[in-house]
Amino acid sequence: MGYLNTKGLKERTFDAIVIGSGISGGWAAKEFCDKGLNTLVLERGRDVKHNKDYPTTNMYPWQFEHRGQLTNEIIKENPVVSKCYAFREDAMHFFVKDKEHPYVQEKPFDWIRGYQVGGKSLLWARQTQRWSDFDFEGPARDGFAVDWPIRYKDLAPWYSYVEKFAGITGNKDGLPQLPDGEFLPPHELNCVEKYFSGKMATVYNNSRPVIIGRAAHLTKPQQIHLDQGRAQCQSRDLCQRGCPFGGYFSSNASTIPWALRTGKLTLQPNSTVHSIIYDDKAGKATGVRVIDTVSKTTTEYFAPVIFVNAAALNTNLVLLNSTSSRFPNGLGNDNGLLGKYVAFHNYRGHVNAKYEGFPDSTTEGRRPNSGYIPRFRNLHKQETNFLRGYAAGFGAYRPNAPMNGWGTDLKAQLDKPKPGVWGVGSHMMGETIPKENSMVSLDPNQKDEWGMPVMRINMFYDDNDEKMVQDYHEQLVAMFEAAGFTDISTNDSKQAPGLDIHEMGGVRMGKDPKTSLLNKWNQLHACKNVFVTDGACMTSTSTQNPSLTYMALTARAVDYALAEMKKGNLK
Repeated sequence: MGYLNTKGLKERTFDAIVIGSGISGGWAAKEFCDKGLNTLVLERGRDVKHNKDYPTTNMYPWQFEHRGQLTNEIIKENPVVSKCYAFREDAMHFFVKDKEHPYVQEKPFDWIRGYQVGGKSLLWARQTQRWSDFDFEGPARDGFAVDWPIRYKDLAPWYSYVEKFAGITGNKDGLPQLPDGEFLPPHELNCVEKYFSGKMATVYNNSRPVIIGRAAHLTKPQQIHLDQGRAQCQSRDLCQRGCPFGGYFSSNASTIPWALRTGKLTLQPNSTVHSIIYDDKAGKATGVRVIDTVSKTTTEYFAPVIFVNAAALNTNLVLLNSTSSRFPNGLGNDNGLLGKYVAFHNYRGHVNAKYEGFPDSTTEGRRPNSGYIPRFRNLHKQETNFLRGYAAGFGAYRPNAPMNGWGTDLKAQLDKPKPGVWGVGSHMMGETIPKENSMVSLDPNQKDEWGMPVMRINMFYDDNDEKMVQDYHEQLVAMFEAAGFTDISTNDSKQAPGLDIHEMGGVRMGKDPKTSLLNKWNQLHACKNVFVTDGACMTSTSTQNPSLTYMALTARAVDYALAEMKKGNLK
């Protein structure tokens, strides 16, 4: 690889380097800059500035050439990413196209990526639940993976810290499996959703709560949000286009601008990190080797502390590619487990039905949130033939009644549509069990156009997942029947892993360097000045959405790293 020294050593040396600008990378940047450290953030994709680079955010449906839909040609060229719900005409510019960044699927895996400043924080579904000790104690209790080195009490204050800044809407529900947080006023369940919630409380004696989801939306901005330049969520439900109001949390609207205002942030897009540089004599990492994605030239940057937040699988790629005489199999990989025990969320199950109640009610406007059913299986004891459990989304809507006829009759119906029967639906989010042979690795022969090894992905469902889908269908059907819903149908999408966009692991946390890569502070056991706080660090997957936990882990790890730097322990 050619090396081009485009800047002097001093200009290429920083107090901290952060790899990636997504949800966790943005938080690392904010925390370091707030504490006065000159911080370099490296993003492999293009620059996307809040508001300025949201080209479709205020477009009307008729302004899109294809009314928001994909052409057959685009679908044919993008057989993987076109499966994603948000990959449509209004937002496809925020996604990685299939041909641009190939990878090898040893088993079917739909890798959904967003390479730009802000990463997938522009595209996420914004659901933000805390984890509980049911999750952090799960591996130890149920005998899979390794024990988490932390518990809920370790992360609780950091959950509060990031929630206040990000802005999270929700109710104080008092559920042990879903700890309450620092909430803005909640969105409201509609009448059918409230009915279902009350009915389940009666039928299941409050053991199967149905609540409003907790989401990263500003229902009532506080001063800290106004200070970020953000405004109240307008419930447009066009979030995937980029929000001009900053109504939902993203790196672009929140942490990155905040860090830039300190004058301490150097944000460098179009910078693909090839590897982390390890100094054998010093016994630590000294910097990173970066490929300019446009010119293909290589430059090295240096810092005493490095945070790897490239998104779970790319973080694995960077570390696996960071080889040296000390670490021939990847940085920190003394135990050979780097890239292994990767897991994801199981979204395959769906249940739909109709409800003929509330004929005099309907919904008005849009709500960027839905109902949520926290995990209720295997919670206090093992009660099924599968490990762990699932959470579920739940929503009710009222479509217009079918229209018939021609000419004047049809025009009259179009002019004054009548509401039809209520529809209800649910989808599952199941916890999958990390396995050693569920893994990612570097292809020994294939390289991309930047000279980076192509990722090989080998992830799959197992018998535990199949049993979980079956149980979800059985339990939700029973719940729907108890509520008097009709025309109940179930569906198993059979979608490949990856479309959940919740891949986790490969650089897991743990107590023992023999069985894990990171300690309780997200610090590599074998290289103390390198930290991983994105999805790669996760020991297990829980049933909750993971992004809020990434934020909390990142803020906590930066706080620890700063303390260690002051003590001279990272030199």
